[in-house]
Amino acid sequence: MKPIIFCDFDGTITETDNIFSLMTEFAPEESEKIAQAMMEQTVSFKDGLSAMFHLLSTKQRDEVIQYLMDSAVIREGFGDFVRYAQDNNIPFYIVSGGIDFFIEPLVEKYGPFSGIYCNKADFSGEQIKLIYPNSCDEECAKYSTQGCGCCKPSVMRKVAEKDHFKIVIGDSLSDFEAAKLADIVLARDHLIERCEELHVPYKSFTTFHDCLNIVQELVQSKKAVTTT
Repeated sequence: MKPIIFCDFDGTITETDNIFSLMTEFAPEESEKIAQAMMEQTVSFKDGLSAMFHLLSTKQRDEVIQYLMDSAVIREGFGDFVRYAQDNNIPFYIVSGGIDFFIEPLVEKYGPFSGIYCNKADFSGEQIKLIYPNSCDEECAKYSTQGCGCCKPSVMRKVAEKDHFKIVIGDSLSDFEAAKLADIVLARDHLIERCEELHVPYKSFTTFHDCLNIVQELVQSKKAVTTT
């Protein structure tokens, strides 16, 4: 068995969605309208995210970063879960629609990771501009519009090998396309609702100790099967 982990960041590794928290603090009225359009799917995730960050001046960079460093809470058990993956040589990828300037410093002490795939911020202009290095591949339904921003299924197709057992961990609708490619889904919040609606098997979690128990049992059961 060759397990491989693809884990979301906002609302999964962290207790709350950092982008939502940030926009509520710095641009509540304008960002709420954009978020509503994204939920209604009248605006793509990529375009909506770009519009949100365009509301913020690059002069606010230090204030924005400090706010997130102070307010973000890493979910209980994350360090133990990462160490288990490291000790057992399980590739661990963070794949997120979040932004590098807060993801990387928040997880730095837990690494190294096999890779961090996320969007990037450009602070060179007057407003914060987002860059999307993880584009949709030709198998993605949004390939023609490149609407995903960070396309999680495309990352999985690029990274995972045929004999990998793919573990997807997430909490939101943006994780669902990745969940459909998984061999097992560990889900919470909105991702549970979507998995139930469309009959995608999942196991629920609250903390990463839950995730650790699930993965340990899975690995042990697969070892037992291969030795009998």
